[in-house]
Amino acid sequence: MVRPPKPTPPKGELSEMKKDPLSVKLEVDSFDGKIHVEWEPEASVTPMGQLPFFIQFLKTGHRFEPWINDCPLTYKSPNAPQKVDVIGSLMLSILSGHKRYAHIGTIIGDKVNAQLLGMKKIVSDDSARRGLKKIDEDEGVEWMQKHLHLCFDPLLTIPWIMDVDVTVKTIYGHQEGAVNGYNPHKKGRPSHTYHSYMMANLKLILEVEVRPGNQSQSKYSLPGLMELLNRLPKRCWPEFVRGDCDWGSDRVMSELEDAGCHYLFKMKKHDNVKKAIGNAHCSGGWVKYDNH
Repeated sequence: MVRPPKPTPPKGELSEMKKDPLSVKLEVDSFDGKIHVEWEPEASVTPMGQLPFFIQFLKTGHRFEPWINDCPLTYKSPNAPQKVDVIGSLMLSILSGHKRYAHIGTIIGDKVNAQLLGMKKIVSDDSARRGLKKIDEDEGVEWMQKHLHLCFDPLLTIPWIMDVDVTVKTIYGHQEGAVNGYNPHKKGRPSHTYHSYMMANLKLILEVEVRPGNQSQSKYSLPGLMELLNRLPKRCWPEFVRGDCDWGSDRVMSELEDAGCHYLFKMKKHDNVKKAIGNAHCSGGWVKYDNH
């Protein structure tokens, strides 16, 4: 019996190409000295595998050590954990996508990344929680705002647009400020509202203010917006502030006009608004056409 010949692939079809895994060792500078990173093609993927490169960015950009040194956290007991261990543990937990203090326990055995950050150990969730309670709220906010501003300060000299928005986050546990309010996703459930101020061009968050669930209107965002603008030099102000129709109120627009800040807001089409638009469109060369 004669076997038929194997069919040849149609003209133009490419055969599967074999790719060689990256075998070059990459040198990375960390707070524990220089290390070499090599990819293992057969190993499992880990979400923290890129962390050594981020640690190199923190060291090269001189971001981590000043942030730790300026933290208003002090211990008097000689048996207390190091400040870098407490704040570093919280940072590693956040980078791991954790949402609760108890989740720190899942990375408490990670000695590699902790060592690369110059830490002795990852503290327990109780130590992290007690450490945050020792930080005065006003001093803590000032500390975070200062170092957050240092990250985006060089970008503010280029013309940019600020987006303002409010996000509703449903809360299922018992947390401070979790009250019933406007919640389009889970009606009747307690929530927080995140009042965010963002650099629209880069999708870069400049600041987020957490408020109770019944404070989702723009009038509650306005004080935080004006405080953020007043902390910036005039030359660093956005070309204009952009928001939805909730921001198109007389109170918000008047305060921005008094400060000399331009804005672009949507407006609710009330009868008086429609009348004003109709009068403007029908004067000065505008012609009104009826759609039939």
